[in-house]
Amino acid sequence: MVAAMSLSSTDQPSPTAPDSDSRAAPASSPGSGALARVPGAYRHDLDGLRGIAIALVVIFHIWFGRVSGGVDVFLVLSGFFFTGMLLRRADGGPVGVTATIRRTLRRLLPAMVVVLAAVVVAAVLLLPHTRWSDIAAQTLASLFYYQNWYLALSWSDYLAADPSVSPLQHLWSMSVQGQCYLGMLLLIATTAWLTRRAPAAARRVAPLRRALNSDPMRRIAQLPAARGLLRAAGPQGGLRITLAVLFIVLVVLSFRYAAEGVSTHQGWNYYDTFARAWEPLTGALLAILAPMLNPHRLIRAAFAWAGIAAIVACGRLVNGSAVFPGPAALIPVLATAGLILAGTGLATTAQPVVNRLLASAPMVSLGGFAYALYLWHWPMLIFYLGERHEREAGAVGGLLIIVASFVLAYGTHRFVEEPLRLRSTPTPPARARMLTGVAVGTVGVLLLGSTLAWQWSNGAKAHAVGELDPAKYPGAAALTDQALVPRAPMRPTMEEALADIAYPTRDGCIADFDTRSVVTCTYGDADAHRTIAVVGNSHAEHWIPALQIAAEKYRFKVTVYLKMGCPLTVAEEPMYKGQRNPDCKDWSHDVIERLGNERPDFVFTTGTRPADNGGDETPQDYLDVWQALAERGLQVLAIRDTPWLRRNGIRYRAIDCLASGGNRLGCGMKRQDALSPIDPALAASDDFPNVHVLDLNNAVCEPDICAVIEGNILVYHDEHHLTASYSRSLAPELERQLQPILGWW
Repeated sequence: MVAAMSLSSTDQPSPTAPDSDSRAAPASSPGSGALARVPGAYRHDLDGLRGIAIALVVIFHIWFGRVSGGVDVFLVLSGFFFTGMLLRRADGGPVGVTATIRRTLRRLLPAMVVVLAAVVVAAVLLLPHTRWSDIAAQTLASLFYYQNWYLALSWSDYLAADPSVSPLQHLWSMSVQGQCYLGMLLLIATTAWLTRRAPAAARRVAPLRRALNSDPMRRIAQLPAARGLLRAAGPQGGLRITLAVLFIVLVVLSFRYAAEGVSTHQGWNYYDTFARAWEPLTGALLAILAPMLNPHRLIRAAFAWAGIAAIVACGRLVNGSAVFPGPAALIPVLATAGLILAGTGLATTAQPVVNRLLASAPMVSLGGFAYALYLWHWPMLIFYLGERHEREAGAVGGLLIIVASFVLAYGTHRFVEEPLRLRSTPTPPARARMLTGVAVGTVGVLLLGSTLAWQWSNGAKAHAVGELDPAKYPGAAALTDQALVPRAPMRPTMEEALADIAYPTRDGCIADFDTRSVVTCTYGDADAHRTIAVVGNSHAEHWIPALQIAAEKYRFKVTVYLKMGCPLTVAEEPMYKGQRNPDCKDWSHDVIERLGNERPDFVFTTGTRPADNGGDETPQDYLDVWQALAERGLQVLAIRDTPWLRRNGIRYRAIDCLASGGNRLGCGMKRQDALSPIDPALAASDDFPNVHVLDLNNAVCEPDICAVIEGNILVYHDEHHLTASYSRSLAPELERQLQPILGWW
C-alpha cells in the first residue's frame, strides 16, 4: 500500500545510533516548558500509528464502503521514513541508488508476490474465465508498479466493493508508493552528489543564501525551523537546506495540481501519482524540519490529541474518494504531521500520552504486519462478496474476513517478510533464508509467466465479429418477426464479446473522460444532404451499428458527438459515478451550440436512464436539454435506454454469468426490474412537440425477461452496452420506427 507499512522499524534510527537529524536542536532548560531532546529517539509510536491506520482502512472498507484516510497517513509516513533513511546514508557518503532500490524491493516484493499468486489461484478456482484476462493485466500492473495508471485509465470506482470489483484494485497505492520512492531517491541522490562536488563553503552557504534571498523565503527564514537549519549547517547542512527548498516547491505544485483535479477530473485525480506526490513529500519535508523543532509540551499534547482525533474521524467526516488528494486530504496529512512532531526527539516515556498509547505493545505489533494485512484484506473481502453474491459483508462476515486476513498477514510477515529482511539484529539461518528466497522467486516466475500467457491468449481471441448470416443469427428478428432460430453457437463468443463494440469507440470517435474537446466523425452516406446527429454518451453510441445500416440503405448521414460518461446535459454540476464531471458540462454546452449552428435534421439521444429503485426514468435534466434544443429549433429522437444488467443492485457481465454455467434466461433480468411498465419519456415529451420517442426494448426483451442471448446473438458485450452484432440486428426494427417520423422512405 504505502511505504509506512512496508518499511520496518529498522528504517528508523536505531535506539543507540546517533541521529544527525536531531543534533541541531539543543536540549531546552527544564524551566522553559519544553522537554529535553533525546537524539535518535526510536519512534515506537509511529509503528503504532501504522497499526491504527491499517485498522481504519480495513474497517472502513469492510463495513462502511468508504476510504478512511489511512492511505494518506501511510503516504506521509513513507516520505518521512524513506527520506530520513536516505539523509542518514548521505551523511556517511553516497546514497547508493542501486543498493536502495534492491533493499526496497526486497522489503516490498516478497509479500506482494505471495498475495498476487494467491489471487491468481483464487481467480482460476472461483472466477469465470472471462475475468482472467483482466486479473492478469492487473497482476502485471501491480507487479511492475503501474496499477494506479491502469485504474485511472478506466476510472474505476474504488469504493464500490462488490463482486464486479477487482480483488487487486487496492494495489493502486502500492504503485503510487513505488513511483514516489523512485522519484525521491533520484532527487535526493542527485542533490547529494551535486552538493558533495561543490566547495565546502558553497555547500553550506550558497543554497541558504539563494533560499533566503528569494520571496517569500525571507519570511520563512524567521521561523524556528529555518534558524535550526542555520545551526545545523554542518557537512550536510547545504544538502538539507537545498532539499527543504525543493520539497517545499514540489509540495506546492503537487497540491495545486491535486486541488484543481478535484473539480476537473477527480476520477483520474484519485489515482494520479503527481496529484498524490504532495503527501509523501510532506513527510519528506518533516524528516528535514522536524528535528529542528522542540515545541512546548502543551503544544505537543495538542498536536497529538488533535492528530489522532482527526485520523479516527476522517473517514466519517469526508467522502475521500470524491475529494482526495485535494485540500480535504489536509485532514489526515496534517494530523499525521502533528503526531510526528508531537513525539520527535523524545524518548517514548517523555512523549504525550497519545504517542505513548500508540507505542504500546499491541499497537506496535499490529503495525509490524500492517503491510501484509493491507495486502490481504481487500482480496478476501472481494472474493467473499463474490461467492455470496452480496454487496455488504455484514457483521459476522466482516469479522470472518478480518480474522482470516489477520492469520494470512501474520503468516506472510513471519515466514516471508522476516526471513528475507535485512536487519541489524542476527539474521535467520542462511539455509532458511535461501529456501524462502528461492520459493518466493519461483512463485514470482510462475506468476509472471501465467499472467503473460493469459494476456497473450486473450489478445489472440478478442476480435470484432463480422457480418453474421441472418438465417443462422436472426438476433432481434427472433422477437420482432418470430424468426426461426436454428441451433448454432452463440456469436460473438465470450472471447470475442469485449471486442464486438460500437464503431465510434473502435474508430477513436468518442471523447474519453479526460478529453474536453468535441470529437466528431461521420457514418452512413457522407455525401447525403440529410443528417442525424447522434449525441451523448456510450448509450447513444451503441445504436450506431444499426443506424449505419439504415443510413447506407436510405442515404442519410450520421454525425456523432459523443463523450464517455456524459449524456447531453445543461446541469450546473453533472455527476459521473458520484463525482463531479465538469468537462461534461462544458462539452455539452459546446455541442448544443454547435448543433444550433450546424442544424442537423434530427438529434438522436437517450431519453431515459435506469432508476435507482428499479425500472427507468426520464430525469429533469433530460427535459432541460430538450428545451435547449427546442429553443434552437431542433427536432429530437429520444430513444429509450436498454436494460442495465443488475442483480441485487450488483452489476454483472453477461459473459461472466454464462462462463459460470448460466444460460440465456438465468443470466438475464426480469423485465419489470429493468423497465417501467410504460416508457417514462412518453409522458415527459407531451410538452415538447419537437421530441419524438423511440422504444426498441421489445426487440431486446421478451415479455417477462430480458435475456442475454436472442436469436443466437449475445446482446451485451459488458454489463449494459449492446454488442455491435446485436445492434446491427436491430436495424430493421429501428427503420420501422423511424420511417413515420423521418418520412425519408
